Amino acid sequence: MRRKVIAGNWKMNKLPNEAMEFITELTPLVKDTDNEVILCVPYTDLFYSLLHVQDTNIKIGAQNMHYEENGAYTGEVSGEMLKSIGVEYVIIGHSERRAYYGETDETVNKKLKKALSLELKPIVCVGESLDERESGKAKEIVTTQTKLALEGISNEDVTKTIIAYEPIWAIGTGKTATKEDANETIKWIREEIEKIYGKNVSDNVIIQYGGSVKSSNAKEIFEMSDIDGGLVGGASLKADEFAKIVNYNK
Repeated sequence: MRRKVIAGNWKMNKLPNEAMEFITELTPLVKDTDNEVILCVPYTDLFYSLLHVQDTNIKIGAQNMHYEENGAYTGEVSGEMLKSIGVEYVIIGHSERRAYYGETDETVNKKLKKALSLELKPIVCVGESLDERESGKAKEIVTTQTKLALEGISNEDVTKTIIAYEPIWAIGTGKTATKEDANETIKWIREEIEKIYGKNVSDNVIIQYGGSVKSSNAKEIFEMSDIDGGLVGGASLKADEFAKIVNYNK
């Protein structure tokens, strides 16, 4: 039985004091959940958040990392830097990184390999645009992104990788894929993994859904056969709302 992993992606929101206040509020609300709880926070919040989640069941993740250990990469942060302060998870290849900052399938693959080599737990994002879905290319897009992201990754490391299916047209728009569409697309991803790595691996890979997840729709989405939790954007910025999503099965 795959566990449910529910990660909040704060994007470029919250100062360190706000992050600590949020964690203080969230902690008692999620302490009894069986689900994995992750907050992916801005770089400036990482250290403070890590200190503040000690002795809780909340994990901390970063929103991006570079694939090199060090060098002349102004403004970048390496996996080694994340690892050194105790970061556990990292988002790789979010659609906003792909759209605004030139992230490609190749750089996603490099970052994934680096993260796994450092025993960071990666959350790799894949997803199609509205034009691609309406033109019937959704399956081709998400399976190709998945295949290229995982290229050269061992069976064991694939099972350590979380995939987040995020239809680009549903991120921050208030639109949500129907639970049936989301589940079907995630099945395509799982089938692509099975083709390459076998059924045992595909059955054990955590695949989340992301795209305007909120407390009012979390239960129906997360209870679908192939959806293993969510990568939550705007709804993760309010502790009570995020707690309701985490506790969708209570």
